[in-house]
Amino acid sequence: MIVAMQEFATEEQIDTVIEKMVEHGVNVHRTTGASQSILAGVGPTQTIDLTVFEQMPGVMYVHRISSPYKLAGRGFRPQGTIIRFENGVEIGGREVVVMAGPCSIENEAQIHETARRVKAAGGKFLRGGAFKPRSSPYAFQGLGIPGLKLMHEAARANGLLTVSEVMEISQIDSMLPYTDLFQVGARNMQNFNLLRELGHLRKPILLKRGIAGTIEELLLSSEYILAGGNYDVLLCERGIRTYETATRNTMDISAIPMLHKLSHLPVIADPSHGTGKRDMVIPMALASVAAGADALIVEVHPNADKAASDAAQTLYLEQFEEMMRVVAAVAKSVGRSI
Repeated sequence: MIVAMQEFATEEQIDTVIEKMVEHGVNVHRTTGASQSILAGVGPTQTIDLTVFEQMPGVMYVHRISSPYKLAGRGFRPQGTIIRFENGVEIGGREVVVMAGPCSIENEAQIHETARRVKAAGGKFLRGGAFKPRSSPYAFQGLGIPGLKLMHEAARANGLLTVSEVMEISQIDSMLPYTDLFQVGARNMQNFNLLRELGHLRKPILLKRGIAGTIEELLLSSEYILAGGNYDVLLCERGIRTYETATRNTMDISAIPMLHKLSHLPVIADPSHGTGKRDMVIPMALASVAAGADALIVEVHPNADKAASDAAQTLYLEQFEEMMRVVAAVAKSVGRSI
C-alpha cells in the first residue's frame, strides 16, 4: 500500500501514520520529495481497511499496490530517483553518465591508459572486472582484489569513480574500499541471497537484466535490494537471449522507456553485451540515449583485439572517443547532456 502525505505534513503526523501502519503488521519504507513524503507499506496489506488511513491528519491519499514490486514501482517515487555520488556525479538527472573500461583488468599499464583516455573523453566511471564469471572454467577469471586496487588507483588518479562486478557475498567486504558502484551481472540477477546482502549496503547497485529475464523479473530482483533499505539501484538493459544468432544477445531498446514507465529507478544501457559486436556498439548506444537511458556502460581497451575477455565487443579507445562525440549530439537533441 502507498500512503501519500499532504504537502508539508508535519513530522508528528507522518510518525503517527507510520506507527499505525506498523500496528497493522507491515514494514514501512519512507521516501521524501521536495515537499511531500510517500510511505510504502510492504506486507499483508490485502485485508487492511484503507479508510482508516485516509481519515488520519496529514494524509492526502491511500491506495493499494497491485503490482508484485512495491518499492521499485513508479508510485513509490513518482518524481524518479536520482543517485548521487560523493564527487557530485548524478545518475537519473539531466546528464547521461558514461562508464567505460575493459571487461577484465589485466595490468597496471592497461588500466591507467584506459582511465586517462576515458576521463579525457568525458567519461565519469572506470569499469573493469576483477572477478569474471566465465562460461568456460579455463577462461581468464580476473585478477581479484589486486586488480581492483589497480583500477581504484587509476580511477582516483584521473578523477573517476569505479564500477565492478560482485559475484558472491564473500567478496563484498573486500571490494568495499575500492568500489563506488557494485555491479550484479546477468547470471546473478536472481541470486536472491546476494541481492538481500547488497540491500544492507549504503552504496549504489547496478543490476543487470538476466540472460532471459523478463522486465517484471528484473524489477522483482531490484525489490530484494530495495527491501533491505538500499534505494540506490540502477536497472541495466544488456540484451536477452532469443532465437536470433546474428548477435550475441538481442538488445531490447524498448525495455528502456518501459522501465521508466513502470519504475522510478534510473536505467542504464550496455550496448557492448547487448550486441557482442564492436561495430554495433555505437549505433546501439545512440539508440539507447534516444530511448531515454540515464547512463551507458561500454567496454573499451587500448588494444581491443588482444583483450583477455570479450575482445569482439570491445571498442578501441579511439572508437570510444568517437562514440562520446556522437552520443553528445543525440543527448543534446533530446534535452540532455553528457
